[in-house]
Amino acid sequence: MTELVIIRPEPGGSQSLQAARKLGVPAQLFPLFEIEALDWEAPSPEGFDGLLIGSANAIRHAGPALASVASLPAYVVGKATGVEAEDAGLELAKVGSGGLQSLLDELPETPLRLLRLGGEERMALTLPQHVTQEERVLYRARPLPMPEHCADILQKGAMIALHSAAAARHFCAECDREELDRSAISLIALGPRISEAAGTGWGAIHIAEQPNDAALLALAASLCKAGNSR
Repeated sequence: MTELVIIRPEPGGSQSLQAARKLGVPAQLFPLFEIEALDWEAPSPEGFDGLLIGSANAIRHAGPALASVASLPAYVVGKATGVEAEDAGLELAKVGSGGLQSLLDELPETPLRLLRLGGEERMALTLPQHVTQEERVLYRARPLPMPEHCADILQKGAMIALHSAAAARHFCAECDREELDRSAISLIALGPRISEAAGTGWGAIHIAEQPNDAALLALAASLCKAGNSR
């Protein structure tokens, strides 16, 4: 059976690995990124109506500066990020299910000024007319070389879970560096933007129905059950 290779950084990588195995998906974890916290200065919460958070990493690596804006309600991308937000003492205003853009589009037409907390690599958003934002960068994902054992598995044929466009680009670069045959590898991406970043030449490219880890792993399970990742 084709294995699923997960390359997202910790702790998300282990969470995906455990969830995949619960679904009966044979999976292995080889993080190709390491999350590094960055120094940042929180603005005064006055003048903001809430926090906009697209990743649990923004909360995990916010450091003591988060306390300065913790009084603001949080608009978060999904359930997992919502759990991290509540654990950090934040009050949830809205929890999305289809990405940050979908969350913003569903907001009532009430003027909102949001403080967006994110990483160096983040999706560009189209803000509704009644929403404005200011951004702070809290972390970055440092790329890591592909382990030799991972390259061996890929060369025999595998499915790769891609959670971001940055992951897609780095994975492609590592495959080229290792001179791997792309046609032996199938990709499962969270969304079209991520699959586009991966380029061409792959054995197959599959896109999750929703831009979240649960939908991605459900797709992997479906492909495994069908006995065909291509």
